Amino acid sequence: MKKGEKILFGVVALLVIITVVNFVVLESVRRHSEKPLFPVLTHFDFSADGLQGYHLYQQSNCYSCHRAVGSGTSMGVSLDGLGSKHDTSYFYNFLKNPEQTYGSRTLDHGAPPKDAAYVASLPDADLHSMAVFLSELKSDQGSSSSFEPPKGESSFIDSMIDMWAPDGWRSQYKDIRDWIKTKSTEEQHDAKH
Repeated sequence: MKKGEKILFGVVALLVIITVVNFVVLESVRRHSEKPLFPVLTHFDFSADGLQGYHLYQQSNCYSCHRAVGSGTSMGVSLDGLGSKHDTSYFYNFLKNPEQTYGSRTLDHGAPPKDAAYVASLPDADLHSMAVFLSELKSDQGSSSSFEPPKGESSFIDSMIDMWAPDGWRSQYKDIRDWIKTKSTEEQHDAKH
């Protein structure tokens, strides 16, 4: 080998070693830490019907594509927190008629030969339980699956809006953060009276 090749392979080997050491240290810290490395912004409190839906989710192998309650894969949409975006009736309608409810073609839900076509043919009681399960997967304000942005001011969000939103955007659309402030002020006013 030439000197340049030896240096190149040495640099690559050094980067691989640094990566492996960093991974081992991070995993060690994660496993031995009493609190999570990142804040957990999704939660659930299952009713009896929601728990039945969770069992159906497991029995139907939905976790082979979707992630929920800390298990499953990320091949499809993560289900954690979706209950903060939609209600039980939306989820029931989606499970029964996915593409009509979604308003577009879906990858795996819909008519055969799609992989998850079997979901629409489940008994209505099972679909209802699964819809309740999905509606009880909530997210905290500010999480990526939440309808509401983080509490307080965000210079990052403001700079992104200033950078990417068209000039007439503020006159055409309402910033949800302003709506949240107004709603919070009204709730405080009502609580005092």
